[in-house]
Amino acid sequence: MASLSPIAPRAPRLSRPGIAIVAALVIGLAVSLLFGWEYLGGMQFLLYAGALAAGFALAFLLWRLDVAGAGRSASHPTDWGLMRAAFIDALDAVAITNRAGKMVCASPLYEGLAGHLMMPRELPFEAPGPELLTKACRAAWRDGEARVAELVLGQRRFSALLRRCGQQEDHIVWRFRVVKAETPLDRTRALAMGHGGQRLGEAGVMMVVVDGSGILLAANEVFHRRALGDEGGLVDGMPLIDLLRTDADGSIRLARDGDEAPSLRIIPIPLTPDRGDEEGPTAFLILDEDPDAITAAAARGAATHHLHGLLAMLPLGLALVERDGRFLFLNEAFARAAGISQSDQIVYPSDLVVEEDKGTVSDAVRRFAGGRALPGDLAVRLKSRSEEPVALTIANAKGLGDAAVLLSLKDDSEQSTLKRQIAQATKMQAVGQLAGGVAHDFNNILTAIIGHCDLMAMRHTPGDIDYDDIQQIKHNSNRAAALTRQLLAFSRQQTLRPQVLQLPEVISEISQLIRRLIGETIKLEVKHGRNLGMIRADPGQLEQVIVNLCVNARDAMPDGGRLTLQTYAVSASEVRRMRSDIMPIAEYVALKVSDTGVGIPQENLSKIFEPFFTTKEVGKGTGLGLSTVYGIVKQTDGFIFANSEMGHGTSFVIYLPVTQAPAPVEQAPVRVDTGGELWGTGTILLVEDEAMVRAVAERALTRQGYKVLVAGNGEEALEVLERDDVSIDLLISDVVMPAMDGPTLVRHARESYPDLKVLFMSGYAEEQLRKSIAIDRVSFLSKPFSVQQLGQAARDTLADG
Repeated sequence: MASLSPIAPRAPRLSRPGIAIVAALVIGLAVSLLFGWEYLGGMQFLLYAGALAAGFALAFLLWRLDVAGAGRSASHPTDWGLMRAAFIDALDAVAITNRAGKMVCASPLYEGLAGHLMMPRELPFEAPGPELLTKACRAAWRDGEARVAELVLGQRRFSALLRRCGQQEDHIVWRFRVVKAETPLDRTRALAMGHGGQRLGEAGVMMVVVDGSGILLAANEVFHRRALGDEGGLVDGMPLIDLLRTDADGSIRLARDGDEAPSLRIIPIPLTPDRGDEEGPTAFLILDEDPDAITAAAARGAATHHLHGLLAMLPLGLALVERDGRFLFLNEAFARAAGISQSDQIVYPSDLVVEEDKGTVSDAVRRFAGGRALPGDLAVRLKSRSEEPVALTIANAKGLGDAAVLLSLKDDSEQSTLKRQIAQATKMQAVGQLAGGVAHDFNNILTAIIGHCDLMAMRHTPGDIDYDDIQQIKHNSNRAAALTRQLLAFSRQQTLRPQVLQLPEVISEISQLIRRLIGETIKLEVKHGRNLGMIRADPGQLEQVIVNLCVNARDAMPDGGRLTLQTYAVSASEVRRMRSDIMPIAEYVALKVSDTGVGIPQENLSKIFEPFFTTKEVGKGTGLGLSTVYGIVKQTDGFIFANSEMGHGTSFVIYLPVTQAPAPVEQAPVRVDTGGELWGTGTILLVEDEAMVRAVAERALTRQGYKVLVAGNGEEALEVLERDDVSIDLLISDVVMPAMDGPTLVRHARESYPDLKVLFMSGYAEEQLRKSIAIDRVSFLSKPFSVQQLGQAARDTLADG
């Protein structure tokens, strides 16, 4: 069989443009020689001709070399699509940049780091991440390789490896690898098998770590030697119970020990929060019950020193208590979990808890110090955070020098805070849905009352005996309508007209109004930060938020004080440092409204945004002020937090997200004009499931000259539209109806009447309805409405288009 040899690359053939260039060179050479012969002669002509021929030959040679190089480059282009396909299954986020610093290829994982493609040095890592990447890039170009040990992006941590590569070494490959966060279990395993476990062994203490099933994950050298003897085989992966035995008297010993060996005291230390019936990984300290195991005083002192050093290294909250109940030692994790500061004088464990739990803790410590109890948990409330109980684990500590009791406390403050926030958010969401439903139904009732008042007023003139009563009924109905708007604001179902604006401009517009509202005894201070971004909000609703907060602050300062309005920018890194489980990491503009009033009690602080909750006297507040503020802020995609200290004042902080997009062009709402001529002509199909609203709307439209056909639901309306003797000019429909709702009705109707004009009536927010309905060429009229507003809306809808 003939062997295959490499095929030599063929020189690229001349293309038609190449032939033209060669011809031009030859013609140019001939013309130049002709002019030289004409004006030169003899030796001068020969020298001129030789130089000219050499120049043209050199130009031709350089051109051919360039063509050949281009041909070779074109025959081997870099297939970046193939490179990207190779990256799809890569576990690292990979990107490739060229010498010019431009991105030429990236893996899907890299694209997901920031949600879109951007240069590696522009990724939103926390400082000093971008600076470290810039230095590493320079080092990679210089040395061929560079590394960055840690980069922080949100809740994730990465390491970066940069390598110079390519045939010409003119590209950089960036690899970003997720660094797994070290857990308490990882740290405890490393501690048991490392220097800490060795120091613990010097004190005569064995340490093991097991998983939820009791399988050994790690152990110190002393346990290895005593449990397996001189053979020193590995115990990892073995059940701990196989290495222990329980005698008839209930004492526990190592399985290989004889009856003369001292019994063991086993102290469990859970490594994860309590998960109910599910067991998690646990560390065990195993000690000899026999006090003669360590006899010399010097040895006891050394053991105590080593033990305290070891406990200080553990990531778990641990403390040792003497027989008389005094603290002997507590590590930093225990002090942090218990909320102990350096200035606190803590002597006894009962000093940590509230008054009601002091007796329980003291009795438990006394029982365990006497060896009359088994290890267990106590539910206690700490002084530092008495809102909810925490688990205090208590166990005997014989063999640990002067210590008699071992205490363990888990720092679950973040978990408790998250639970409270989720519970509060869930409650507010449920109350908001209830409030929105009540407001919607109440709007239907108010629409009927206001409409009948208008119809009655048309039959009476000012001065009639009943005219003033009719107007009073209408006035009170409008007041009730204002309350329903506040309920809709709380439930985030209010109609908003958002605009892109600057927060300081809104405050400037209403500063004079605020000064008049708070009076002369309260000093108003306004402070604006620099580099504030643009926000997208309804300026009218935002003004209502600020006014409501200022009025509340005024009521909290009956004897005068200071009210401060402060705006400032909040960067994404600052939000990340706040460690909020509710706020997404982004840029915000913050508004802080603070006063020097009486403050809000802590037990009321979690209820202040609930509707109808108020601490004011009867008749002096509806309880809807702060709930309205909460609803408007949430509907604007913002966040609001309250902080108060009795006797020192209260502060509310509102975070509104920065927007880069221009304000969208809003569809013009239906004009509401209570004056002018409202008469019209045409046939209107009125669809409303509430009989009282349907009746008043039918009477109002009939009085204004329209022919009105009515239907109680969507199915009846479709039957009317299918009649041959009917030509509908305008469809007026409620949005939410049983069986077939308004939007579904319109979609079916426009299949037969594509140009049908539509006016929706609803008590819900127009903005939300437009997003959910997604139907073109429709108008909206908010409930409750008057007869004049209904007539104006019908006329404007018929006139449009």
